[in-house]
Amino acid sequence: MDRDFVGTAPEVRTVAEWHEALNAGDVDRLVELSHPDVEVGGPRGSGRGAGLLRDWANHAGVRLVPRRVFYASGTVVVEQEASWTSVETGETAPAQTVASVFVVRDGRVASVVRHDALADALRAVALDESHAIEDGPF
Repeated sequence: MDRDFVGTAPEVRTVAEWHEALNAGDVDRLVELSHPDVEVGGPRGSGRGAGLLRDWANHAGVRLVPRRVFYASGTVVVEQEASWTSVETGETAPAQTVASVFVVRDGRVASVVRHDALADALRAVALDESHAIEDGPF
């Protein structure tokens, strides 16, 4: 991470490092930051395991830029600007706003599930605007 936020929850710092690894294309670091049985999910379904995460990171062509962060009890919701670059054509589709729910256990991402909207992600884990983090590692 570029900055050290002493008051930031360790789970939020882990999720920040996860984003940095993904966006840098550092798949080994991404896997290292995740549990071996990590859940990876989204609108098309979910699955488990470091192998699935590695395959997704290598083939999705996704960049997730964090915008807003919400936190409570090991759960981090991140609103993100998402853009996908086609592996076949190299073209990048227009960015979309999405949100992902991260569950962090023992300092590693145990689950990451993408939602199409922030409201859906917050509702899925019973968080709301009162859980917003104004200053953090993003």
